[in-house]
Amino acid sequence: MTGRPFGTLLVANRGEIAIRVMRTARAMGLRTVAVYSEADRQAPHVAYADAAVLIGPTVATESYLSVPAILQAAADTGAEAIHPGYGFLSERAEFARAVVDAGLVFVGPSGDVMERMGRKDHAREIAIASGVPVVPEFVPGASDVSFPVLVKAAAGGGGKGMRIVHDAADLDAAIAAAKREAASAFGDDTILIEKYVARGRHIEVQVMGDDHGNVLHFYERDCSTQRRHQKVLEEAPAPTISAAMRTLLTESSVALSKHVGYVNAGTVEFLVDDVADEAYFLEMNTRLQVEHPVTEAITGLDLVELQLKVAMGERLPLTQDDVTVTGHAIEARVYAEDAFNGFLPQAGTAELVRWSPRARNDVALVSGQVVSSSYDPMLGKVIAHGPDRAAARRQLVGALDGTTILGLTTNVGFVRALAASPAFRDCEIDTAWLDRNPDEITPSGARVAAVFAVWAIADHEIGLRPGHPFGTADGWRLSGPAAPATIGLVVDGEETRWTASWKRVVGPYGDVPTRLVSREDGFLTLEIEGRIREAAVRVRPREVDVVFLGNTFTFLRPDPFAPGAGSGPGDGSVLSPMPGTVLAVDVAVGDTVVAGQRLGVVEAMKMELALTAPFDGAVTAVGASVGGQVQLKQEIFTVAVVEPESSIVEPAPAVVEPAETSGDAQ
Repeated sequence: MTGRPFGTLLVANRGEIAIRVMRTARAMGLRTVAVYSEADRQAPHVAYADAAVLIGPTVATESYLSVPAILQAAADTGAEAIHPGYGFLSERAEFARAVVDAGLVFVGPSGDVMERMGRKDHAREIAIASGVPVVPEFVPGASDVSFPVLVKAAAGGGGKGMRIVHDAADLDAAIAAAKREAASAFGDDTILIEKYVARGRHIEVQVMGDDHGNVLHFYERDCSTQRRHQKVLEEAPAPTISAAMRTLLTESSVALSKHVGYVNAGTVEFLVDDVADEAYFLEMNTRLQVEHPVTEAITGLDLVELQLKVAMGERLPLTQDDVTVTGHAIEARVYAEDAFNGFLPQAGTAELVRWSPRARNDVALVSGQVVSSSYDPMLGKVIAHGPDRAAARRQLVGALDGTTILGLTTNVGFVRALAASPAFRDCEIDTAWLDRNPDEITPSGARVAAVFAVWAIADHEIGLRPGHPFGTADGWRLSGPAAPATIGLVVDGEETRWTASWKRVVGPYGDVPTRLVSREDGFLTLEIEGRIREAAVRVRPREVDVVFLGNTFTFLRPDPFAPGAGSGPGDGSVLSPMPGTVLAVDVAVGDTVVAGQRLGVVEAMKMELALTAPFDGAVTAVGASVGGQVQLKQEIFTVAVVEPESSIVEPAPAVVEPAETSGDAQ
């Protein structure tokens, strides 16, 4: 038995999970300690804690991933226990052992169990020994490989180090890419090759064990709504499995956990083949999961409280019969990413943030906060609970409608549209659905957002109000009727003309009755065609931003722009599609390239993106170097068409000073 009482808890993580753990710890009367990097000096989790310790620079390997720094912070603050959160060090056996060796309590399984179950290859062997069905595995180079296959990292998770391969000719490249990504994210490039189930469901079972030999399950979650193996929406209980399948999954999870002597929180993950109605063990996550709130919602239990009590050496205070399910819960993950542009990671300042009170929000983002590309792009989660799935889904959509993040591109509009889609409503989404249907989910609300933009511009520049007609600053003309406020706006790439007053907006969509309901702190509430609508609006000299239904719409105002200003498609400029670090530069000035040829690679938040030549030509400029940090839309390469018998001027390449990479932060 390793658990014992403690009074001060250090959370060795950041963001929303640090706040989530500290919230329960405070409720239990514990003193809380946060750790932070230079980049997180003003982060919400730092302000929330009773004490906070700077543990290093922005680069994660020297701060959040530095075991000596975290142990020193515990010693300096008198912490007696460490909770690892999830990500970072939560599944590293050496960290768990180091905490115990330092005389502290580790809130999680032992290092030995973590080592056995935290790696997919070792856990697979244990599952086989326990009689749990596993996904068929293949050996690289063997003749019996049956495609498609999934190449995945043996260590870690979160979709990192995973590649789907449909053809033997692509296998070697996929293995190399997965190894490189796994080594960067987890410090281990071991990979597995398994059968890929194209239409499967990702079902996982929450378990909890104590030091007294008790192991309970808290039913299952469906995490099938994924893109590129990264979960997007999660729900509990699983809406499509049979009672027999639920029994198989839950009982297998408890048996497996007892077999390895599992203590504290863990999750056993399965792939359920919809066609064959078969279940395969995937892995065990030896930590608290991101999606644990949906389990808490349907069971009414605080999983972090149970974690802490188990870590204090207590018995689980309930039996399996005491664990019941009430209603349905759905969680949406909120990421700093451009979901409608390849899910590219984003960075910037969240100028205005408001989370809806209609749902539980496990978040760590406030107005004015700077979000960098140094760490995982997840900003938080929105969790809705209702008496049934339909009610929970409506509640989630409503909560996302009322969630506003202005100044930073996020996926709020995407997850809102996804949760509202017929496919999610009808439980048609499997693990590969989003990858098979990349254009199925589109931004919604553009028409209403344009009306908001026009009304806001007119109000900003003229001052619309009831009783105040169209027109000049004072709204009146001595010589005649008021002149309408004429506004130019670029909508769907076309210049459009509008007129606006305090009671209507007239433009390409016709005469739209529009009335002000209220305005405050950057938010406008309008009655548009008889419906009350709310949006966040920011009017700037050349454009106006509108956040509506979770989507940020930026409308250009054409007047200040000269025709042809700026670089457009086909001009040969290759811009960085995301802020990040340059991993590779494959060409030099003067090199001849063909359309689609890789010029270099940019990485951010563990996502690699190849930059390719837009057409046949020659490289005339290289604006970055390996290890250098680049900004969103920064020009990295320039390609020019080579005319017959023409020469190319070779300008000196712009040099970007190398910046520290993000290490293997999660």
